[in-house]
Amino acid sequence: MVNCVVRNWEGDTVAEASIDLRVASEENAKHILHRAVTRQLNQARQGTASTKTRAEVRGGGRKPWRQKGTGRARAGSIRSPLWRGGGVIFGPKPRDYEVKMNRKERQLALRTALISRSEDLIVVEELAGKLPRPKTKDLLSAIARWGVEPDSKVLLIVDQRDDNVYLSARNVETIKLLAVNQLNVYDLLAADKIVTTAAALAQVQEVYGG
Repeated sequence: MVNCVVRNWEGDTVAEASIDLRVASEENAKHILHRAVTRQLNQARQGTASTKTRAEVRGGGRKPWRQKGTGRARAGSIRSPLWRGGGVIFGPKPRDYEVKMNRKERQLALRTALISRSEDLIVVEELAGKLPRPKTKDLLSAIARWGVEPDSKVLLIVDQRDDNVYLSARNVETIKLLAVNQLNVYDLLAADKIVTTAAALAQVQEVYGG
């Protein structure tokens, strides 16, 4: 079980929250997290890279010169891979990079990733309605009050979308805003600090705590 203090918009401690999730054993945690991250990065690949083989390159149907008597090396096509403008040997072709991983394994990896970042977890009382209008400066000031160092990569997890928060965060390169149902292993491990609302943390406990 991990206990966290809950801060309000001004950065004051107002309550406590806890999260209790089953995680992978110490000897298996590194392996399952590596599999989950590898799978996620592979899923993001388009797999559309394509080159043409000598059979697909236009031209080259006629033998460029006779077999013997010219003093030059034998050649059967100007589209040989040895020639400029020829086909490509063993070049990339469209493919699917998907890696299979069971749903229970994916959930275990997510729980393990979240608990492993518990020291960098910051819980805030509420974000929705705190910004009367989109204002990046106000959001950055609040994040600083919560104890996040400037230029830190921040993962901001919310339980509901607030347009003012979204618009204030979207043009900050070091902030990534996610809804609680978009949680993933890669973003949890890549962030320097994880800021989540108390309601979002409760939803994580409800969904993954069973």
